[in-house]
Formats: sequence, C-alpha cells, structure tokens
Amino acid sequence: MDLGIQNRIALVCASSQGLGLACATALAREGVHVFINGRDLDRLQQAQEHIKGKTHQTVGIIQADISTENGRQTLLQACPNPDILINNNAGPAPGSMKDWDHAAWMVAVESNMLAPILLIRAYIDGMRERKFGRIVNITSAMVKSPRPHMALSTTARAGLTAFCKSVSLEAAVDNVTINNLLPERIDTPRQQFMAERMMKSQQITLEQARVKIVQTVAAKRFGTPEEFADACAYLCSAQAGFISGQNLQLDGGSYSGLI
Repeated sequence: MDLGIQNRIALVCASSQGLGLACATALAREGVHVFINGRDLDRLQQAQEHIKGKTHQTVGIIQADISTENGRQTLLQACPNPDILINNNAGPAPGSMKDWDHAAWMVAVESNMLAPILLIRAYIDGMRERKFGRIVNITSAMVKSPRPHMALSTTARAGLTAFCKSVSLEAAVDNVTINNLLPERIDTPRQQFMAERMMKSQQITLEQARVKIVQTVAAKRFGTPEEFADACAYLCSAQAGFISGQNLQLDGGSYSGLI
C-alpha cells in the first residue's frame, strides 16, 4: 500500500534505538524525509547508517535532549515545519511509591508529559495551516492497565493522553490527527532492561526471565519493533485521516479490558 506520505517531513524523537529507531526506519522506507533525535551523537550516527542500509535513505540528525527547553529549541531550529511528529522518550525506571520523591516526579513529568506537550504546542499550528499533520505519541500499555511498579511512568503518560484527546477534537477539522501507541512486551532494549531486572530480583537466568515474561503475553511471544513501526507508519498515512484521539495497544492481545 502506498501510504501517501512520500516527501513529507517527519521528526522522530528519541530515535537512536528501540521503538523510535524502528519508527524512523519505517517512515524513511515510505520516502519520508526523516530527522532522528537523541542525546548521543555516536548512537545517532549508527542509527543513521542503520536506516540507510535498510531503506537507502539518508536521514537528518538532531542531537538534543527533548526534556530541556534548550533541546526543544534545537529541534525547532533544525526541523521547523514537520508534517509528522513522533513523540517518544525513555520512561522512568520501575519502583515503588516510597522511591519517588519530588525530584523523581518532576523528571517524569518533564520527560514524559511536558516535553511532548510542548513540542505539540510548537508544531500543531503550522500543521493546521498546511492542512496536514500526523502526531503519534509512543506511550505505554500501562496507561490503560496501571501497575504499582510503573505508576511514575503511567501518571505522566496518562496526563499526556488526556491533553492529546482534548487537542485532537479541535485539530481534526484541519486534517491533523493525534494518536497514541501503547506498547507492551516489544523486544527492545527497554524490554531487555525489564528482563534483567527480573533476573536479578528472582535470581534466575536471563533466558528464564524472558520465558516468564512471554508467558504473560496472550500471543506467547514478544512483539517486534518492526510490527510496532508499521502500525506507526499507517497512523501517519494519508489514509488514516479519520483516526484521531485514539489509543492503540500493541500487546499481543494481552489487554483484558473491553474498551
């Protein structure tokens, strides 16, 4: 299927590895002019080569920390008029309420709620004027299925979800959509971190930890970054203009709720 986004401009945040890199690769494959972002220049250059090898497309690099105002200004200067914005950022580590002091809450809110909100605020008017915009936020399945150890991440991401739902109601008339992708058990460095955490806490091998995690997935396997990225690319397509304000779970069918 031709997604109708060739020669569009996309900014993919936190895209030097994992889901961000997969989404940047999928968009580049569709002929989108992609800018990737991260804090580590070496990783960004490696990601650039990875995407070129997969798609024969050269993507732009923006080294910046999106959790800071200076970093966001760097993005705005390097990519002032994107048609597609993929918001992504590393989530806070799991823990418990007693671990999370005021400083921890502020980091989570800045990184996982305010950073994407402020980027949307900066870019959405231009998208509406041009009558095309696709905003996709990579959040977490825990937004709909909260767990105690992930409450720090969930709270910040749920705030972003509420904001985006409200904004999507106004933006849809101008062919600007805002949707959220909610991953769970996708085989990324983040999932590797979670498996290593289980390995240490339960004193089991890494492979045993991975097997235990897979048993919690209805599909009985990890998802692939490529599967996730293809869903992202479709939400960015011309054909997806009537889909907005939605939360799409990519979890192997594991969510037990009805809506």
